[in-house]
Amino acid sequence: MPKDAVDLAAKLSSFSQYWSPKVVARLNDYEIKVVKLSGEFVWHKHDDTDELFFVIEGELTIRMRDGDVHLRSGQLFVVPRGVEHCPVARGEVHAMLIEPAGVVNTGDAGGPLTAEFDDSLA
Repeated sequence: MPKDAVDLAAKLSSFSQYWSPKVVARLNDYEIKVVKLSGEFVWHKHDDTDELFFVIEGELTIRMRDGDVHLRSGQLFVVPRGVEHCPVARGEVHAMLIEPAGVVNTGDAGGPLTAEFDDSLA
């Protein structure tokens, strides 16, 4: 059983790719991921799960068809399952995601921003 604290800033400083979540811990059947974001992502949805965005640093807008949610450092938002959304980062954003194991970052959209599974930081 690991006995070291997870240092999110250290984990985030170890990579530079945007929109490529890295697993840093596991909680039951969930993965705790950190990610760097910049610019606009793709519109997508996750039919089988909610998705939690927690902004560690920066400002993030979660666009949804019926309105936007604006997040600053220290704020979180849960996108309900099945809701189409498009994250947009103003400058570089550092965020933590909490979602069931195996969730693909682009959900039903696929495409070139689909990240490879990466648990190298766990």
